[in-house]
Amino acid sequence: MYSCTKLCTPATQAVLARTLARPLSATASSVNSQEKISTITPRRNLATYNGLGFTSPSQPQVAALVNQIASRGLQTSAIQQADVEAAAKFIGAGAATVGMAGSGAGIGTVFGSLIIGYARNPSLKQQLFTYAILGFALSEAMGLFCLMVAFLILFAL
Repeated sequence: MYSCTKLCTPATQAVLARTLARPLSATASSVNSQEKISTITPRRNLATYNGLGFTSPSQPQVAALVNQIASRGLQTSAIQQADVEAAAKFIGAGAATVGMAGSGAGIGTVFGSLIIGYARNPSLKQQLFTYAILGFALSEAMGLFCLMVAFLILFAL
C-alpha cells in the first residue's frame, strides 16, 4: 500500500481501498450493472462515494481490480492448517467430556433413589445398596469412557 501512495493520486487510492475491501460478488455485480447504465447518469453507491462528492472510476480501472481480486486465491499455510487441526482437537475433546456431566447426574440419581428406597422400606437395605453400587459403577464407567475418548482425541490423533 505504501508503493501505491507514491504512484497513485489520493482519489485513486480511495477507489482502490474501497474496491479491495468489498466482497468480490459486490464488485462484480456493480461492474455488470455499470455497463448497462448509460454514461449520462453515473452510478452512485458506496463504492464511488468520496466523502464530499461522488467520483466515478473508469471502466478499465474497475475491470483491472476485478481481475486482480478474482485471481487471488484463498491463501493458507502449513502453520495455519496445524492451528485449525489443534483447534478441532480441543473442540472435539471438549465435546467428548460433556458426557461426564451425565455421569455425575446419573450417580446423583442412583444415590438419591437409594435414600428414597431405604426410607420407604428399611428391610431391603442390603439389596438396595447392591443395586446402588451397580448403578454407580455403570454410570461412572460411562463417564470414564467419555474421558478416555477425550484423551484419545487430544493425544492419539
